[in-house]
Amino acid sequence: MRVLPVGDRALLVEVSSGEAAQALHAELLRRRAEGSLSVREIVPAARTVLLDGLEEPARLAERLPGWDIPPLSARADATVEIPVRYDGPDLADVAACWGVGVREVPGIHAAAAFRVAFCGFAPGFGYLTGLPARYDVPRRATPRTAVPAGSVALAGPYTGVYPRSSPGGWQLIGTTDAVLWDHARVPAALLSPGARVRFVPERCS
Repeated sequence: MRVLPVGDRALLVEVSSGEAAQALHAELLRRRAEGSLSVREIVPAARTVLLDGLEEPARLAERLPGWDIPPLSARADATVEIPVRYDGPDLADVAACWGVGVREVPGIHAAAAFRVAFCGFAPGFGYLTGLPARYDVPRRATPRTAVPAGSVALAGPYTGVYPRSSPGGWQLIGTTDAVLWDHARVPAALLSPGARVRFVPERCS
């Protein structure tokens, strides 16, 4: 663990892996909820966690490396279910990368227990982990100029759902009608860091 000061009231904590970042994020949320940690914002990323709005950042920076950070709990948290039609244009490419038949891709993907590692790229876009490392896939050599909203996609170790139409280079394996970002909803984002997610296959029409 490496703890770096950011301005006068923030710290950036660098850790060794995505799993370590998720575990640290969960522990920080737990300590804030119980009242032993005073911090305004806790923002996870791929291998870092940003803490902003700290009263005594230097003191926390000294203590953090000595914390006992438990692994992510397997407790039965509420799970966000996202219905998906596995009809994406890159199914064949993903199947070839995985070394399986095209019809096997939906079952493999839907069987995984996903967790939102962090959010970014666009409002409502979550980077979901949960597929075993052998199912990592590369980004497309040539990104698309427009990926439709609701596209379920893979890149590297992550699964994501495009909340709106935008350019993108991820491999598209399906589509969903779930609304990832809605200004009229509280909270506006369907997915938040730490949330558990399950993809539920639907029949393609």
